[in-house]
Amino acid sequence: MSAPNTEGKTSGAGALLKVAGLGAGYGGMPVLSDVSLAVSKAEIVALVGGNGAGKTTLLRALSRVIGSTGAIAFSGRDIAPMTPDEAFAAGLVHVPEGRQLFDRMSVEDNLLMGAYRRDDDQAVGRDLERMYGLFPRLGERRRQLAGSLSGGEQQMCAMARGLMAAPVLLMIDEMSLGLAPVVVEQLMEVLGAIRAQGVTILLVEQDVHLALSVADRGYVMESGRIVHQGAAKDLIDDPAVRRAYLGL
Repeated sequence: MSAPNTEGKTSGAGALLKVAGLGAGYGGMPVLSDVSLAVSKAEIVALVGGNGAGKTTLLRALSRVIGSTGAIAFSGRDIAPMTPDEAFAAGLVHVPEGRQLFDRMSVEDNLLMGAYRRDDDQAVGRDLERMYGLFPRLGERRRQLAGSLSGGEQQMCAMARGLMAAPVLLMIDEMSLGLAPVVVEQLMEVLGAIRAQGVTILLVEQDVHLALSVADRGYVMESGRIVHQGAAKDLIDDPAVRRAYLGL
């Protein structure tokens, strides 16, 4: 998949999402410190790092599940005061780690839950069929209980449910976790198709090489801070990143 020209996108000027000096944690214990990043429209941006680096905490702060300090601007709006539902309504959609499907509901009902705030029934119907085009396995299993799907199919269902919300920015947490390589390859191809349809993606991954191979730009997080950033191809070639995260 070819990446668009990322020149001039790293400064945050005109960014879809711009984060500056973000801090967040749990129960008074800080996890994130002075995190700044930017995501421009129609980019795939990778946020990578080891387990416990703070990646999921950052997504929870961006989706307003937890409070934070610092500034968060999304589509030109200050979303720091927003509730999770308000951030979701603004188009910032989080596909969480672990999928978190409604196990006793059908695949199709799970997808329709993603569109619960929408009132454009005809468009929702078209998007539902579009999901089945992106993820043919879901179309074959649309009446099956989500809890009976394989791990890969559940991840497809979680991503499709997020897309049914008509996101402006789709944040995907640990997409490849526990999945067979052949399934991960299919999901990576879907990311390209999603971006081609105009959806911006922030991809959080422990698999650094996987994430950077599909991304335009990347941020490397360590101990709650951003320690490296740049074009994905440059990060893959960076000696420090290769030693620390790629085993090279």
